[in-house]
Amino acid sequence: MAGRWRTSRSSVLAVSLLLASLTACGGPSAADTARAEVQRVLDRRAAAVLHHDPAAYAATGTRAPYANLKSVPLTAWSYRLTALHRTGRTATAQAELRYRVTGHDKAPVTVGRTLTLSTGTDGTWHVDSDRPGSKSAQQLWDQGPVSVVRGRRSLVLGVGQSTATLRRYAGLADRAVPAVTQAWGTDWSRRVLLLVPGSLRDMAGLLGSPAANYRGIAAVTTGETGGTGRAPADRIIVNPDAYGTLGPLGRQVVLTHETAHVATRAHTNPATPLWLSEGYADWAGYRRTGRTPAQAAPELQRAVSDGDVPAVLPTDGDFGFTGDPARLAQAYESGWMACRMIAVHWGEHDLDTFYRAVGAHPRREGAVEEALHKVLGTTLEQFTEQWREYLRNQLG
Repeated sequence: MAGRWRTSRSSVLAVSLLLASLTACGGPSAADTARAEVQRVLDRRAAAVLHHDPAAYAATGTRAPYANLKSVPLTAWSYRLTALHRTGRTATAQAELRYRVTGHDKAPVTVGRTLTLSTGTDGTWHVDSDRPGSKSAQQLWDQGPVSVVRGRRSLVLGVGQSTATLRRYAGLADRAVPAVTQAWGTDWSRRVLLLVPGSLRDMAGLLGSPAANYRGIAAVTTGETGGTGRAPADRIIVNPDAYGTLGPLGRQVVLTHETAHVATRAHTNPATPLWLSEGYADWAGYRRTGRTPAQAAPELQRAVSDGDVPAVLPTDGDFGFTGDPARLAQAYESGWMACRMIAVHWGEHDLDTFYRAVGAHPRREGAVEEALHKVLGTTLEQFTEQWREYLRNQLG
């Protein structure tokens, strides 16, 4: 009896373990099933965007985003579900959106999105809303229907702007591209993408920062954060409030400045100080305009005339948008005067070579010093003193 009891008990235990194993391996959990179904809905939604199929898009849920972005030329658009939180028949999804604007993005732009979904009586998931993720900036189509104007060397996307206004931006950009190419060379795309939102507040939304940070700033150029030189995309984002106060020359200088940032992106990295990157962009912007140092650097001239000649080149902190406007203007003007001095005394070719040499350095420490020595045959101390004397001669 004892033997038979042990055998029976072992058999029961074996069956229990087998059933547990079969239960564990018998198929995906409800959570896994929901996740797979939601990913399929997002895949269908992405395909509808690329195939310009509003009916297929509407079949996946709300069609509002499609109406806003349908005119944007897209080469790629896809979602990757990263998290799903389900409560009964509703769910919140976190997803990574990857997209490319045709003819401008050499690699996908990646942004975070938050989507809400619900199921119908048939159990099918539908998208109810699609908005920026908690730590992600808005995309232009989040702000309204996007209008598109194509220039010879530019693509302008706008919200709340007339076609005539966007065409004027395209004309300025089309003139900026060859101007920058003449200064920098041909080793860049020689095309620019402009985003023109409806207001300063909307511009800040595209940058994911408070509007106060950009008040008085006519435009900025975005790129991969950290400046590795491998940015997949650059966008020139215009502040229509500040840009609209500029005269014809100012508008052209601003767009040429920002276009220079696009052209030099591959050679701009954490080793590049802002006095050089912003100074070079200003140099490209003012090149061939005939503007004198006194005309283009009024804040710096005021300081130099008062005997307050800067002791050192501007630091990166001097370029903060939230600081004193006069200090910010002096930082830009100081960087421009440094680059202008190199172009005048060493030549434009050496200015470009110097810029590239600094960007080729693996780290900030020693980058400028090494490039000054190798390209310009000088030291940082000698260069700084020569720059200070140049300021006195040109602005004193």
